[in-house]
Amino acid sequence: MYICMCNAVTDHAIRRAAAEGVQSFAELQARTGCSDCCGACEPEARQCLREAVDAARSALAFIPSPA
Repeated sequence: MYICMCNAVTDHAIRRAAAEGVQSFAELQARTGCSDCCGACEPEARQCLREAVDAARSALAFIPSPA
């Protein structure tokens, strides 16, 4: 689903960015251009990023640390 229509940023792109280490909205904007035009998508983009970062952290919690 498109989150940012101005720059064609999808929820998938936001989740992928979070999986690649993006944690802040400023990083997301720099990486994708999301919400740097009209700003109408900012609340939804922030929510999507927050959920993706939380999911990425949860996934990392299940990875065993090296002995």
